[in-house]
Amino acid sequence: MADLNTAQSANALLNQLQQLAVQCGFQQLGISDIDLSSAEQHLQSWLAKGFHGEMSFMAKHGDKRSRPADLLPDTIRVITARMDYWPDETAEPWQIIGDDQKGFVSRYALGRDYHKLMRKRLLRLSQSIEEVLGPMGYRVFCDSAPVMEKALAEKSGLGWIGKHTNVLNRQHGSYFFLGEIYTDMPLPLTSPVSAHCGDCTACIDICPTQAIVGPYQLDARRCISYLTIELRGIIPVELRPMMGNRIYGCDDCQLVCPWNKFAKPSREDAFQPREGLDAPQLLDLFAWTEDDFYQKLEGSPIRRIGYNCWLRNIAVALGNAKPNEKITQALNEKRSQVSDMVAEHIDWAIEQHRLS
Repeated sequence: MADLNTAQSANALLNQLQQLAVQCGFQQLGISDIDLSSAEQHLQSWLAKGFHGEMSFMAKHGDKRSRPADLLPDTIRVITARMDYWPDETAEPWQIIGDDQKGFVSRYALGRDYHKLMRKRLLRLSQSIEEVLGPMGYRVFCDSAPVMEKALAEKSGLGWIGKHTNVLNRQHGSYFFLGEIYTDMPLPLTSPVSAHCGDCTACIDICPTQAIVGPYQLDARRCISYLTIELRGIIPVELRPMMGNRIYGCDDCQLVCPWNKFAKPSREDAFQPREGLDAPQLLDLFAWTEDDFYQKLEGSPIRRIGYNCWLRNIAVALGNAKPNEKITQALNEKRSQVSDMVAEHIDWAIEQHRLS
């Protein structure tokens, strides 16, 4: 293994690692130590308030999430890599959100599932680093274990955690995925950056369900991304009208963020829209059979919510749409074909139209 203290200056080595990251398809790389004590306190406070809702996995692994060496012994550094995902060609988001006959899908989910792609690239990057520095112990992560990816990204200088609790970068906004490499290699550290949210509260003000209960405080139980993706049961009735036509995730807090005017389109073919999901007609999606759902969304992150939650989300969106005969007919016809959970949301949608 190369002597990291004398064979190369820290800056030269970091530049070389950044070049390797770019060659592997990432846009940025940062390196942090493993002291996440401040983030651990924030996490414990968040959990104590119950803001994680039914995401029991957030509390399941004890301190392993905030103590990397407990998850992977001998870890002393974490490499965090950033990959931009904003699709190169996509329908204008606000136009879709404003059209109640269409469904809005979070822009990160329009293409193929990023997890497998990111893991392959992280493994390639790890192997490239070993070719330069010699063997190292490591493990790669991308939403695959209890890892505080946003805290690690902030600590390594990839950005700062904004008031909406997403990581923000001054040159690239927030439309990017994160992946990590835990390693025992004593790599030089990159420096954190200062926060630049200032007095801006645009993300807090625009949140449809007021899920951002204060700066840097997200009550996931009210968040549309949680309601449409993580929640597997009944969506609270009082939150349904606020969801509009958002059927998978919600990008409002990012779309309104001034820093995202600097976001760069992704050149990854995998992240480009499939099946017209950037501007789909709700009734077309509602007509899908279960076989259609799994076939059309093969390789998509949307598949993980399952067909029932997919219909549930669309039923809520149809309930929020301006009534017409086609919607009423579709709701009534689907009513006898679905689970009790989905039927409850269809009944709610029918009632909304009756009251209109």
